[in-house]
Parts: sequence; structure tokens; C-alpha cells
Amino acid sequence: MDVCQTKVWTPAAKLLLLLLTNYQLPITHYLLPKIMIPRKRLDIAWSDLFFGIKGCFWQQNREEILNRFKSTKFFDDNNIVCFSVRSGFDLLLQVLALPKGSEILVSAITIRDMTRIIEHHGLVPVPIDLDMQTLSVKTESLESAINENTKAILVAHLFGSRMPLEALLSFAKRHKLLVIEDCAQAYIGYQYKGHPESDVSMFSFGPIKTDTALGGGILRFKERTLLEKVKTRQSGYPIQNRWQFLKRLGKYVILNSLSNPILFGILAAGCRLFGTSHDNLISQALRGFAGSDFFVRIRQQPSYPLLALLERRLKHFDSASIERRIAVAHTIIELMPNIRLLGEKANNHSYWVFPIQVEQPDNLMRHLWQKGFDATRGASSLYVVKPPAHRHQWRPIEAQETMEKVLYLPVYPGVSVRDLKRLAYIVTHF
Repeated sequence: MDVCQTKVWTPAAKLLLLLLTNYQLPITHYLLPKIMIPRKRLDIAWSDLFFGIKGCFWQQNREEILNRFKSTKFFDDNNIVCFSVRSGFDLLLQVLALPKGSEILVSAITIRDMTRIIEHHGLVPVPIDLDMQTLSVKTESLESAINENTKAILVAHLFGSRMPLEALLSFAKRHKLLVIEDCAQAYIGYQYKGHPESDVSMFSFGPIKTDTALGGGILRFKERTLLEKVKTRQSGYPIQNRWQFLKRLGKYVILNSLSNPILFGILAAGCRLFGTSHDNLISQALRGFAGSDFFVRIRQQPSYPLLALLERRLKHFDSASIERRIAVAHTIIELMPNIRLLGEKANNHSYWVFPIQVEQPDNLMRHLWQKGFDATRGASSLYVVKPPAHRHQWRPIEAQETMEKVLYLPVYPGVSVRDLKRLAYIVTHF
């Protein structure tokens, strides 16, 4: 008997059954949800999120919480807490007041907003190419890029690696350049607080960072005089509205729920159903300072609930989490010996993200989506810095060519060994 003739089938069910059996449309392939391992998990517990929410309603004195930072192993008298690393960097450039047209040498891959801030102050970012195997700036590029207008170096540790800075610091000392060390992707707790000879070291606790507080940045200064000037300038900023931080917490409660592969698979299927990309949706949701009012938004002091959450995260930092992350990365590296990992020869690497270089990154990304792995081309707002219009010869070739082929894989604690093996097999046999 034809199953469609039975009375228990509704007309809609009959139609769906006919579509699936007679016409063989790829509906299950494109629409039905499947388990998908997210690109990354937010490094924050539910208890931390609810602590942050509570702090929006039961506030204490901001100065008291700032004093409590000194009891953490990471913070000392040479540090300042800012609304974000972007805020701190902008404050630093305000205080330095470098002559218009001065140049800042910038490691070729960095956050787009950092060069935006440099240009806003009338300064010129000049990219320094990278050795993508070690993720270190090329010394020869430093030597050829410097001129009488060069005033500082901004160097970013990438993807969880930490480049050796001795040669760069020696170069800066010879040429009397300020060294600004961006450690946003290299945070591993109190075990590294920035190089002691760097003039400024910056650490981010934004949403996708290690030990996130969903905001906040800490800057360490070598010279107290410069620190005090930055503190004075920041004291004139308005304090972040706590209800804005509550709204932010609410958003990340939702996003944290999507760390569940079943729920993330439902999201991806829903996006396909409505003809959009879950990749774009997630990237936009994680974008912290989008909009035309960028400088208004970063020129704030952190609110009490943000400070309280950040102090809690610093106090309870689990250094073993870094070891687990390294162990997971080493597991899949052994399973993919012929796949090129960015920073594969870096001496210090904590694998904040896991970028590989492949010939067809877009095709492999879509193939991995079909297999239940949320690989992405844009795990963060990193980009390759373009040279000034009058210095095209300083295009960072190695950084550019590598980033054109980069793909970020979902590799982190919580992904099972079984799934790591399956991921490695798919990548190596693509």
C-alpha cells in the first residue's frame, strides 16, 4: 500500500515525502540541521556571565575594584585598565602627540582598527613583512623601512605565538624608537606580562580573547611618567553606561549558547534556509566597534561591572587551560604532518587560533561546513597592512600571499579526539 494513502499523513507531510522520495531534491543537504562544531568557544564560564549581569545591578565603588586589581598576579603599579586595547592605544597616541606625518612601523598583519587609530592622529602606518613560519618581523624589512620620520614600532604577536623581541628592541634602541607590543593574542596569564624592555605592552580581554571579560584592556608601561599622563587623559573620559554593558552581556549569553554543536548546527541550517551565511552572521555579531561613531565609543572608561568581571577573570585564571589548548593543537598537528600551519616554527605558541595555509581555502571551508566543521576565513579582524601610497615597494609580500590562502580550523579544548581525527582526515584528503 502507498504510504501516502494512509489517513495519518497530513497533506503537508505527503508533499514533503513526495519531494524527498520522488524528486530527490537535496533538501536534507541544504536545509535540515546537522551537528556543527563551532569555530571557537568563548573562553568564559556561565558563572562569569551571571556574575557580570549581577554587577550591573549591585554596584560598588570603582576605585575599590581598581585597587583590588593589584592583588592579582598579573597587575602591578605600572599598569592601567582601559575600556579596550583600542582605547589604550588611542590614549597613548594622544599623549605622545607625535608630529603629523610621522611614521609608525607596524607588523604587516594586525587589527584593522589599530591602523585606523594611527591614521586618525595624522600618522602613517608602514607595514613590516613577516616570516610566516616564525610569525616574527623580518629584521631586513625593519632596516629598509626606517627613515627620519619613523618614531615608533607597533608589533603584534599573532595567533597565540610570541615572537622573540631582542633583535627588534636592539634596533629600536639604536634608532631611538618607541616599542609598542600588542599582546592581545598572546595572553597566557601572569607567566608573560610583556617584554620588560618594551615601552608599552597591551593585553586585550575582548569577547574572543583568552580569559575574556567581554571587554577591557590592560596596558603596562616601562616609564611611569608616560603612564601617569595616560591616566590623567583617561580620567576625563565618560564612564561606560552599565546598561550598555548589560546589553553586551545579554548578547554573549546567546552566543555562548551557540557553543553547543547541535544549536550551532540549527543556526547554520536556519541561515541556509533564509539564503544567508552563518559565517557572516557570526563575524558581524563578534565585531566589537562597528559603526561611524568609533572614536566616541572607544573613548570611555570601563564601567564598574566590566572592571569587576575583569578582576574576577584575572584572579581565577586557569593556567592549565593554556596547556590543554596546546595539547589539542599538538594532537592535530601530528595527524596532519604535511599541512602548513602558520607559525609552525614559532618558539612560543599557545594556539589561540589554528590557522593553516591551503591552496583552495574557500572550497575547503565550504566542504568542512558540509562535514560539520565551522572553518572560517575570518576568525578575527586581522588584515594585511597596505604600504603608504608613495612607498609601494614595501608591500609585505609574504604576509599578503599567506593570508590569501589562510583558513582557520575549529581546534580547541572540547573538540574530541575522534572529531580531531575526522577533521584531519578531511583536510588532508581534500
